[in-house]
Amino acid sequence: MAGMIGQKFWERVRMRFTKMQGCGNDYVYVDGSRERIFQEKKPELVRRLSDRHFGIGGDGVIFINPSDEADFEMEMYNADGTRAEMCGNGIRCVGKFVYDKGLTRKTDITVISAGKVKYLTLFLKEGKVDSVKVNMGAPILTAKQVPVVCDGEQAVDEPIRVAGKDYRMTCVSMGNPHAVVFMDGVEALDIEKIGPYFERHERFPKRTNTEFVEVLDENTVLMRVWERGTGETLACGTGACATAVACILNGLTKERVTVKLLGGTLEIFWDREADLVYMTGPAKTVFEGEI
Repeated sequence: MAGMIGQKFWERVRMRFTKMQGCGNDYVYVDGSRERIFQEKKPELVRRLSDRHFGIGGDGVIFINPSDEADFEMEMYNADGTRAEMCGNGIRCVGKFVYDKGLTRKTDITVISAGKVKYLTLFLKEGKVDSVKVNMGAPILTAKQVPVVCDGEQAVDEPIRVAGKDYRMTCVSMGNPHAVVFMDGVEALDIEKIGPYFERHERFPKRTNTEFVEVLDENTVLMRVWERGTGETLACGTGACATAVACILNGLTKERVTVKLLGGTLEIFWDREADLVYMTGPAKTVFEGEI
């Protein structure tokens, strides 16, 4: 009976959506001011919408809501229906969504996600947003706040044993937890095999996103990412920021880093004096529809 009731509920829901992507990191976007979904129904809805075979398909769903604390709120969910704190590629697309749809005429806006306000600068091309720079705030390096279990105050070049193999990681939070692992041969890595072991390792109390990074030169790195609650994605904005910070902390790059991802390229700058990380990259609309 419960299954029948659930089915009847979904049969009577009709919802407008926009599919968007930043460097191939794709989400389903919903205008929360127009589409009213019961909060307790959102995890199931997210799983249905994110399914690439039976739904729209995406790395998750982002609801764009009104806010008293910023211009807009980003309410983000992973593909498995769990809440996420922040997504760098996702928040750039939020900026494009609200400008292109006439919800704001400002090119400098604020967006709050999980209680943290981010500052966006929108760059236009032919009257629509083409790329976005985001002030991602200060990186969090204190191990307990990332969070990651380690003996020191910070986990920089920290040893970890995963699935019987030794690695070294640098852990950074950009509002969500990241473990950055440097290695050679990133393109050939069997990320589907090792990613889940990192994500659910006992040293990460809230699980973790894991970036596998190969340094190409002092300004350029190649990155693949295993995202908590989703799996491998074509890009991760917060992961690119965490990677740049980790590179600089380990003396591997300068403060401006080009991060090459499977889905595109992001430009990251860590202003050490102000302790602020800036991310610049594209935001694209794929299609719109009703489901």
